[in-house]
Amino acid sequence: MFIHPEEIMETIHMISSMNLDIRTVTMGINLRDCVHPDIETFNDNIHEKMTRCASKLVDVADEVEQMYGIPIINKRISVTPIATIAETYTQEEIVSIAKTLDRAANEIGVDFIGGFTALVHKGMTAGDRRLINAIPEALAVTEKVCSSVNVATTKAGINMNAVKLMGKVIKETADLTRDREGIGCAKLVVFANAPEDNPFMAGAFHGVGEADCVINVGVSGPGVVNSAIRDLNNPDLGEIAECIKKTAFKITRMGEMTGREVSRRLEADFGVVDLSLAPTPEVGDSVAAILEAMGLESCGTHGTTAALALLNDAVKKGGAMASSSVGGLSGAFIPVSEDAGMIEAVKRGSLKLDKLEAMTSVCSVGLDMIAVPGDTPSSTISAIMADEMAVGMINRKTTAVRIITAPGKKTGDMVEYGGLLGSCPVMPVHKFSSEEFVKKAGRIPAPIQALTN
Repeated sequence: MFIHPEEIMETIHMISSMNLDIRTVTMGINLRDCVHPDIETFNDNIHEKMTRCASKLVDVADEVEQMYGIPIINKRISVTPIATIAETYTQEEIVSIAKTLDRAANEIGVDFIGGFTALVHKGMTAGDRRLINAIPEALAVTEKVCSSVNVATTKAGINMNAVKLMGKVIKETADLTRDREGIGCAKLVVFANAPEDNPFMAGAFHGVGEADCVINVGVSGPGVVNSAIRDLNNPDLGEIAECIKKTAFKITRMGEMTGREVSRRLEADFGVVDLSLAPTPEVGDSVAAILEAMGLESCGTHGTTAALALLNDAVKKGGAMASSSVGGLSGAFIPVSEDAGMIEAVKRGSLKLDKLEAMTSVCSVGLDMIAVPGDTPSSTISAIMADEMAVGMINRKTTAVRIITAPGKKTGDMVEYGGLLGSCPVMPVHKFSSEEFVKKAGRIPAPIQALTN
């Protein structure tokens, strides 16, 4: 890949002044060849393969960071969805697998490991159910393990049995980690149309269609886009879209360059660049700030969904021009706790849960890092998930829910996690019950949009 010197100088400016970084370099590792009927041997096989494949991941990422001068914030691992290879094990044995993943992640030195995952969009096997029931304990006794469950697709519809179960799992996860403000919920995401090559947590897993060992890169850059828009002189919306496209092009080029170099040094396949705009709690490094730079007084007011649609589309167009390897989620993230502008919008009352749901119809993921009162019923959590799964199913897109039922907290309180997870105000939910709807369970059929063959 040829990089013009002018691009290098622009990148240096973006890094030094606009919070530009590589959010994550994630190594995907296939664990299907680790399967063994004996759980101890299986765990030993997992540990051996992970430490063998990823032993140099952190060092190589650090070397490439120094070589290019581009900060790489997180180094992560994703693995084969555990439910697909742990069908015969007991719930206790499945928890032991989570402990093995965590031990290997700590030895390797990565920040998180994803793949404690079940894919149950059409139905659940006995093994799937055992893994899902093991999630609360697994997330409580590990530090770096992240979990995801895919409960809906456009082709299959919504598995409401799984949605109902996940409401209870989220409540139990919050309760088992109540001494840390329910942090287990921050490591658990429920998906519709989950991609197999997503480098971002908590939803990363190594899909069955992937090679044995793959490097996927997640870039970031809300601060860069925000600065670029604010530098324009009284632009119209078309000019703003063009500016975002050009900026996303530069960000994506940087991400692919980094990912390919890491892959080459590790002798792994290069997978994708996920060009999602992933915010941080740093002031200015915010998707909400971008929307406000377009002319909105506060994120969440009328016009916010249209502004987000413009942003997401322009990011995808710019990234697609820069790389033929764009994948993962790729768009704009709106995680409340991880975006200083979103937090302020919630505090001032312009951004509420219903508006966030509307915004997810046009952004790249869903209701992300939302905190709700600790006494919220599990049926309400399931109903929130069902709404979001419907958005993804009907619109043929990835959506997700990462929701925290904050133990002991009420509306207006703050939940504090620090680091990239940030902090978030506890948001109100509707007082009216969804209990009877959720209890009906079953499956919401696939929409007519699924009939594409």
